[in-house]
Order: sequence, then C-alpha cells, then structure tokens
Amino acid sequence: MTELTIDEGTQVTLHFALKLESGEIVDSNFDADPATFVMGDGNLLPGFEKALVGMAAGDKNSFVIAPEDGFGQSNPNNLQTMDRDQFDDEIELVEGLMLSFADAQNAEMPGVVSCFDDDSVTIDFNHPLAGRNIVFEVEILQVAPVVTH
Repeated sequence: MTELTIDEGTQVTLHFALKLESGEIVDSNFDADPATFVMGDGNLLPGFEKALVGMAAGDKNSFVIAPEDGFGQSNPNNLQTMDRDQFDDEIELVEGLMLSFADAQNAEMPGVVSCFDDDSVTIDFNHPLAGRNIVFEVEILQVAPVVTH
C-alpha cells in the first residue's frame, strides 16, 4: 500500500510556522498542539494549500509564499485618511498602532495607524502581511482520507 499524500479529499495534521523573510515568527504551533484541517475547507489560503500537495506524514519543508499566493498585495485604496477629531483624545496615536473599526455591516475591522498629524490620521486597512513574502515552514504529522457520513 502506498503512503497517502496530501491532495483534495485528505485531512492533514501538521505543525506550522509563518515567518517573515527576516526570520521573525508571525505565527507558529510547533510548541503547541498540531492543527488539523481538510484540504479545500478554507482554513488555509489556497497558496499555502498548494505548497502542501504531494507531501506525506513525516515530511518537513519550508516554502516562500509570494504575496499573490498568500495575503495579497497591498492595495492603496485600503488606506483611508480620517479627521483627527474622530479619535478619542485618550488614544495615544503612534505609527503601527492597531485599532478596531466597524465596517458598513458593523463587523469588526482592524486598521493600523500609518501616519498622522494634528489634523488627520491615515489608517491602513490592508492585511498586516499584505505585500510580503511569507516563509511557510511545515512538518506533516498525519495525512488521512476524509471520512464522509
């Protein structure tokens, strides 16, 4: 019997790390419980899933995921300038500060202070990892067929 490899219709259990090219770890579960997902269930971005296809239990690898296969390119339309007086005086604005906003459907939407002065504040609503290459390090622990009932 041949060893099952990752493809559509498989359930994958793995340890992973997302890193910036500088080596800074963005997210990792190597020191925690492994993650389990079904290929194509939407838990992983398609570019990350594509990198896993063909791997089997026991495999370890590291991939560089380009922005177009990961979190997308940074979109200048996602930068919004707001009047400074829309922000509570108690908020100490600093570049890089993440704030929570409500979108048109009242869903929570994070934004990062890009720049500000006495009159206005520019908020970046792009994903914080947009426009960046991501190093995706994985160790595949188990590959199993998806059981449907």
